[in-house]
Amino acid sequence: MSLDHIRAKRRVMRVALAAGLVAALSATGPATTASADPSAGPADPVVKTADDKLGPADAGLLAKAKAEGDKNVTFMIATKPGATEQVAGQLNAVKGASVGQTYDKLGYVRATVPTGSAEAAIEKAQKLSSVQAIDIKQEIALDNPKPSAESKSNQSAATTATTTYSGPDATTPAKNPYQPAFETGAVDFVKANPKADGRGVTIGILDSGVDLGHPALQKTTTGERKIVDWVTSTDPITDGDATWRPMVTNVSGPSFTFNKRTYTAAAGSYQISLFKESYTSGGDMAGDLNRDGDTTDSWAVLYDAAAGTVRVDLNDNGDFTDDVAMKPYKDGYQIGYFGTDNPDTAISERIPFVVQIRKDVPMDPYGGTWVGKTADFVNIGVIESEHGTHVAGITAANGLYGGSKANGAAPGAKIVSSRACTWSGGCTNVALTEGMIDLVVNRGVDIVNMSIGGLPGLNDGNNARAQLYTRLIDTYGVQLVISAGNSGPGANTIGDPGLADKVISVGATISKETWAANYGSVVTKRYALLPFSSRGPREDGGFTPTISAPGASINTIPTWEPGGPVAEAGYTLPPGYAMLQGTSMASPQATGAAALLLSAAKQSRIGLTPAKLRTALTSTATHIKGAQAYEEGSGLINIVSAWHLIKKGVEAHDYTVKAPVNTVYSSALATPGFGTGIYDREGGLKTGERRTYEVTITRTTGPDRPVRHTLEWANNDGTFRLDGPSSVLLPLNKPVTVKVAAKTYSTGVHTAILEVDDRSTGGTDTQILATVVVSKPQAAPSYAVNASGSVQRNSTKSYFVTVPEGAKTLEVAMNGLATGSQTRFIAIPPEGVPADPTTTTSCYPNYSTTNGCRPELRSYADPTPGVWEIEVESRRTSPLLDNPYAVTATALGATFDPAVQTLDEAKAGTPAPVTWKVTNGFAPITGKLQGGPLGSTATSRPTITQGQTVTTTVDVPAGASRLDVAIGNPGDASADLDLYVLLNGTVVGQSADGDSEESVSLASPAAGTYTIQVDGYSVPAGTTAYDYQDIFYSPALGSVNVDDTPVSLAGGASANISAEVLAKAPAPAGREFFGEVSLLNANGTAAGAGSVAIAKVIG
Repeated sequence: MSLDHIRAKRRVMRVALAAGLVAALSATGPATTASADPSAGPADPVVKTADDKLGPADAGLLAKAKAEGDKNVTFMIATKPGATEQVAGQLNAVKGASVGQTYDKLGYVRATVPTGSAEAAIEKAQKLSSVQAIDIKQEIALDNPKPSAESKSNQSAATTATTTYSGPDATTPAKNPYQPAFETGAVDFVKANPKADGRGVTIGILDSGVDLGHPALQKTTTGERKIVDWVTSTDPITDGDATWRPMVTNVSGPSFTFNKRTYTAAAGSYQISLFKESYTSGGDMAGDLNRDGDTTDSWAVLYDAAAGTVRVDLNDNGDFTDDVAMKPYKDGYQIGYFGTDNPDTAISERIPFVVQIRKDVPMDPYGGTWVGKTADFVNIGVIESEHGTHVAGITAANGLYGGSKANGAAPGAKIVSSRACTWSGGCTNVALTEGMIDLVVNRGVDIVNMSIGGLPGLNDGNNARAQLYTRLIDTYGVQLVISAGNSGPGANTIGDPGLADKVISVGATISKETWAANYGSVVTKRYALLPFSSRGPREDGGFTPTISAPGASINTIPTWEPGGPVAEAGYTLPPGYAMLQGTSMASPQATGAAALLLSAAKQSRIGLTPAKLRTALTSTATHIKGAQAYEEGSGLINIVSAWHLIKKGVEAHDYTVKAPVNTVYSSALATPGFGTGIYDREGGLKTGERRTYEVTITRTTGPDRPVRHTLEWANNDGTFRLDGPSSVLLPLNKPVTVKVAAKTYSTGVHTAILEVDDRSTGGTDTQILATVVVSKPQAAPSYAVNASGSVQRNSTKSYFVTVPEGAKTLEVAMNGLATGSQTRFIAIPPEGVPADPTTTTSCYPNYSTTNGCRPELRSYADPTPGVWEIEVESRRTSPLLDNPYAVTATALGATFDPAVQTLDEAKAGTPAPVTWKVTNGFAPITGKLQGGPLGSTATSRPTITQGQTVTTTVDVPAGASRLDVAIGNPGDASADLDLYVLLNGTVVGQSADGDSEESVSLASPAAGTYTIQVDGYSVPAGTTAYDYQDIFYSPALGSVNVDDTPVSLAGGASANISAEVLAKAPAPAGREFFGEVSLLNANGTAAGAGSVAIAKVIG
């Protein structure tokens, strides 16, 4: 049996459902200080079945932990608020398990259980009606905010602008393009309202930590301390953050021995641990905390539990009596330093730290004799990277660039720093979840910024994380502001958890002045979205991003890091400042701007709830010329106009919306086929066709009588109109349907905002996004879609192509580029997750590196049928302002008959002929055949039971070109089996979606014994048989040889083709030889393949 027969199928819907609480809880944003509206409770979450509570992606994480032999598994559970006791008690009863955290008011439980018991524990928890979702712990990577991967000396493209900006300095005014807070109106607002500069507002920054030593982050505008609290939100054990030191070794002064060394301390009882600078090797300091050029230093840490103090032997002299007794930062603002600064240098040669204490941490995750015990932990609080400091500076720096004029958005605000990131390049969802809760519930913040998140397949906002964010906003009156993501410019690339209904998700914008000042790049467009900024809509048609704000800034970084300008800008920056980009930078601009409104509202004694704040911002945002609603949200934030509206009185009712959705995931939505906005991507809408959509609106708050609402379009290119009157009476809690008609004469994506407004309230009550896509089909005879044009530097253009069912390959080719042009394409499948890297350093022609990507031609095997987006963009360093291009997307698909040809017997060393009939079902092909090395295959049909792991091994020789493993065709059609491939105990490949059709392919596998594990995640029948096959290909086994005669096949045409199989020796016992022949087009892209199995080889 061939891999083609049992290869993994695309289970889009089931896989998409995996977006769960854990990953989601990682990206919360700024919260506004306001009292919660007692009349507006959180909406009831969608009730999930037991099987839905742990999504397939999280099930895959669990199976991977089992396959790799992890000792423990940590998971987070969302319950009904006030219902955590039952599930916590149930988990505590599991031997070796521990409940690390609960928040009953929010309905949150985090537990760690032995991996061997995890499946049963989760299965039992899923059966509780109070449990709504379960997510497995995972790490979420931080996007790299640096605009370049290389220095100017490596840059192949010429500098694109004559330098007209010399860089920021102490004389830089408040309005400047380097830190463009003025674009949101923040500078004008503070000038008009000097006492509403953020004073009275505390901003939470959940990120990588904020540098305590930066001059611009020391004081507010009123001379108060800027950073008022500094904590680490990682878990002391399960997050693997070794800056948390377990205090389990008891010692007594005045003298004691620890770690083979004698120490002196005042008389008393203590606990001691060793802190090594190498624990921070994954951070920006690269493990050199004291800046002495090595990573080998360590310091003893002495903990006095009775006094609640910590001493660090910073001078490493073995004497704690000359070290300061430190308390947690908030209890006296004590700061220690690793290293000694040289005042004669601009850069700081020391790194600040604080201490933190967590008492009675369950030690069960360590296992063994630790089960059932607790211990206190001490954290040495240092930042992980520059990211959080830069975010903090954008939000609230006071006195940037060594001067007194340029500031962050809200210079009068205070900051609470919470480090959620570890030392491996990301932040765990546990830390992001609990750090957000801690900031909102315990740290007294008025607003929180979080610029971390990810892009799931099903980005509809219907997960436990979104429920938790809604509860935080509604229960504590704190608005969360979240970055939209950096996966743009494709449609439906909005990241999670910026998807949650009541958060403010922020897209990234830029002016032509900032392009020139910060990048040295010239454009003619006055204002635009940054190309990488993630776009909406949500998968359910929901309106995201909410608003937009500037996404590039020269701002604060740790003072011990050198300046980081963009090389092409032509100037240097002093230590402690860098130019970073991303929606990570846009979100704090919005957070700081919102803090100004909160500051002004407090001083004016205006109650500004999160709902009122959101309404004020979305009702007054400024439209960005040329941007559609799915790109900019409501528009560029406008604080001055928002404040005018707040002063007049802003109010809004709550509504639910039910609108038709047609996407590859629409059947997996909470209500299949319907969402919170119109989203017709896969409906086949044609140019000139008129289509009507019914939108049901229900007002859920406000007067208990019908209220007239106007219906008006905003940011509409003429595609949409109301099929009925321009106003509607909305009773309380009774649905009313309005009809929307769409008709357009151009291909592409078309969006508009339907504004539903009770004119008696201030601001627009609700905004509904309408999105339709008109795509070009890949149709006979060419099955190709061609597009050409010109794109300006730093701009993008998109084309939508319908890939037909049955296509084997989608090939995209770009040509027609001018000499030196740095213009690329990105392919985005119907799922909305880009198939190519979207980083600003990837896959550009004529650039210093393509990062292993082929700029002019790429192919996508087994493409999802449906509407693909092919976007074209020109890099900031392209030497041309206008960049011509031509792009072609072609569907290929040739079928071999039979798919697997069988040779009953072959003789070693003697070529054996084999033939196929090849039929071309798609684009014409002029190409050739390609053979390759023989493969050694083993097939079987084993059985597996619920929860069982079936293990097989395969020895792969040196020089193998590929290892393929596949399972499928279970006897129990509803079974969910997962596949893992391990080498030396490490998972090197996995396939774990929501069914049993799984496959893994490893190119150029290392020689060794591979362990193949099949996990019986779900077997409703109790036991099932399934097909298994593994193949490795190696020239040492033999080859499949073809001649080089050209092959030409028109669409629908057939031809007979032949090859010769040459086996060098008989196959080992229990294995057969297997080979492949591919049909390549003129570009070398595979249009189809056939296989040959050799039942027996004789000597």
